Amino acid sequence: MTEQTQPQAESTTPAVESTAEPGQAATPITPTAPAADEQATTTDAPQPAQSSAASTSAPAEASAEPSAQSAAETEPQEDAVPQPAQPDASSSQAGASEPAGTAPAAETQPAADGERADNPPADGRQTAEPAAPTEPEIDPEAAMDAAKWGRVDGEGRVYVQDGGSEREVGQFPGVPIAEAMAYYVRRYLDLNSNVDLFAARLPHLSVREIDSTIKSLEESLKEPAAVGDLEALRARFTALKSVALERRQAVAAERAAAKEQALKDRTAIVERAEAVAAQDPARTQWKSSGAELRTLLEQWKEAQRRGPRLDRPSEDALWKRFSHARTTFDRHRRQYFSELDAKQAKVKAAKEALIKRAEELSNSTDWAGTSARYRELMDEWKKAGRASRKEDDALWERFHAAQQVFYDARRAKDEATDAEYAGNLKVKEELAAKAEALLPIKNPKAARKALRPIQEAWDEAGRVPRNAVRRLEARMRAVEDALRRAEQAEWRRTDPETQARAQGLASQLEDSIAELEADLAAAKESGDTKAQAQAEAALTARRAWLDQVRRTTRA
Repeated sequence: MTEQTQPQAESTTPAVESTAEPGQAATPITPTAPAADEQATTTDAPQPAQSSAASTSAPAEASAEPSAQSAAETEPQEDAVPQPAQPDASSSQAGASEPAGTAPAAETQPAADGERADNPPADGRQTAEPAAPTEPEIDPEAAMDAAKWGRVDGEGRVYVQDGGSEREVGQFPGVPIAEAMAYYVRRYLDLNSNVDLFAARLPHLSVREIDSTIKSLEESLKEPAAVGDLEALRARFTALKSVALERRQAVAAERAAAKEQALKDRTAIVERAEAVAAQDPARTQWKSSGAELRTLLEQWKEAQRRGPRLDRPSEDALWKRFSHARTTFDRHRRQYFSELDAKQAKVKAAKEALIKRAEELSNSTDWAGTSARYRELMDEWKKAGRASRKEDDALWERFHAAQQVFYDARRAKDEATDAEYAGNLKVKEELAAKAEALLPIKNPKAARKALRPIQEAWDEAGRVPRNAVRRLEARMRAVEDALRRAEQAEWRRTDPETQARAQGLASQLEDSIAELEADLAAAKESGDTKAQAQAEAALTARRAWLDQVRRTTRA
């Protein structure tokens, strides 16, 4: 028989694996079928047999949208015994889709002789008995196309055209021919739905799922107990299998790339941990570095939980490096703090000695000498380094307290001295005011003569309180500086050489001005506005320079 492919109803969510095995019974689909006494032809274009006694249409509805249930969910119960359904005028109408692989019951036309088969076949082949579960509706066109490839003989044996020859797929005695045919048509539609679902889910399946589904479908398509265009279904599965193998290679490549990326990520974690462990202990921020290592450990655990598995040698080698980095960090930290404790103990001993010396000087009345000694002790204190924070703060309090005894005594002495010098302060403030009255200085010689007695009285007034020394000295120094600048300016003005240079420059400027005035007059007569503007600008500049030189000479 020439292989012909009949169009099948397309589905979007068929089951992945075939579930209808020869040893499993299911509720038959019972659309209208050829009469019992007619046989399917074996011509190149198989057609259902026609009967003069009972001529009807091909098998009824096959599901157009099989469900995407898994094989485990769609597998029919082995003990289910199908029972014939009651006739209904709606049996020829296409309805809602149902899960693929479920053994549905459909309405049947009574057989010509009105009999029902209640006993199982005796030959041990695939048989089924009618039942009356929920009645799904299938696509009648798909069922009709599938039924063209099979026939049922008078004894209820069901045959299918497969690979150019006819093959018996089972026996369904004692039931209407349409019911027997519909059951095996439905088996074919289930296989078709499984292939459709495999195609739909293929982009999302893993390598293992692809392999198991291909194996399952190959076994179910070898010699299935089903009626339909099996050769076309196998050809479609073969093409899909090629696509699946390509997808399997792509998934394997993706997994390999994911493993390679995971290896890089793990290696980056290890390298960062090694970098943290390799830091100079003297410059390491132990708290933040320890927190970073803990974060890296959590990243490692997360990569193990959620990332792709690495091969055992690579993972063991990386973990060994990571563990070694953490161990090295802990060893450096213990060593650092051990050395720090020893160093701080040494610092503490040195500062204890400085405190003892500071306490010995605290009652000294050699104010200048002891102040110098305390400054030296302070320099030594700074060079000694730091003990632990708590101990260093306590040591500083003791050292500062010893100094404070001396400085408090010195301040009390200074306050007494300041009270004694309060009268001198009043005198010097009056002298500073007299000196400031000489400003601004116009006559340096007269100002110098008036300032001299003020300076002499200043020296005779004596010392003033310490907190007023800088303020008063600054006021007197400002007057003296102003007088000195005025004297220097007077000297430059009266210097003969400077006078000669100024007079020569003034003469040159006067000559230049005369020439420019002549040029300006000529430009006005000729009407040359450009030359006139240039002459006026040059005249303005020369006259300004001449005025400045004359003021300098007169000053």
